[in-house]
Amino acid sequence: MASRRLEERRIAYQRYKEDVKREGKPFYPYAMFHDTVMSLVVVSVIVGLAFIWHYTSLLGPSLAAKADPGTTSFVPRPDWYFYFLFYLLRIFKWPNSVILGTVGIPTILLILLLVIPFIDVRRERRLLRRPIAIVAAVLVALSMGVLTYKGATAKEALGAELLADVPNWVKAEKLPKQAVPGAKLFATSGCLNCHTYLGVGGALLGAPNLSAEGSKNKGIAFQIAHLKCPSCVNKGSPMPSFSAFSNADLRQLAIFLEASKGPH
Repeated sequence: MASRRLEERRIAYQRYKEDVKREGKPFYPYAMFHDTVMSLVVVSVIVGLAFIWHYTSLLGPSLAAKADPGTTSFVPRPDWYFYFLFYLLRIFKWPNSVILGTVGIPTILLILLLVIPFIDVRRERRLLRRPIAIVAAVLVALSMGVLTYKGATAKEALGAELLADVPNWVKAEKLPKQAVPGAKLFATSGCLNCHTYLGVGGALLGAPNLSAEGSKNKGIAFQIAHLKCPSCVNKGSPMPSFSAFSNADLRQLAIFLEASKGPH
């Protein structure tokens, strides 16, 4: 009796497998049940991590220290999952190519991701028989990993650290005494986030090297006017205005720039 029931179950199961293979499983309730279970698992994990973060210090503090608006030692950075895009900006940093790093490459990759299912319509699932898809996935993951690491470890020019370079600038450029206050102001005002000076700085958005700015003999009046309103002097300049600086600070910066004739 028992053996007959087992045989009937085996036959019924075999028939079920054949039906599934021929017709497939209905979405309801099988796929919906699987999706519901996985959704509950994901939500439970997120809620659990939220409780751990809120009530313990295992995942870091809930609030960081209050921001100091006057600091020169802080560089805003994106969250870690945007580091790969952040580093693309450091690669495509010229005005004419920055759109390629910010919009072009991510958009092209997103379009490829959307059209791949319509291009690759094979039913083969074994990984070893899909070398192109595997190689593409590995290259994408590897490139994003490298760019994320590079973005996380990229050093920025901090004003508090750059002050230590001022004596070297004075020596290399043979700056006069009256240019030293402007050199210190230049180091701590964020100028080197975009410009470079004697090999130090960011060189972003095509900002010029200012090591030999004084050799152009533009004059202190020109430098002050340019600092107050860069786009008024150079049409379309992306450089921010320093009009909030006092006249004394602007003059110190102008004296420093005019004294920078290049290393001797």
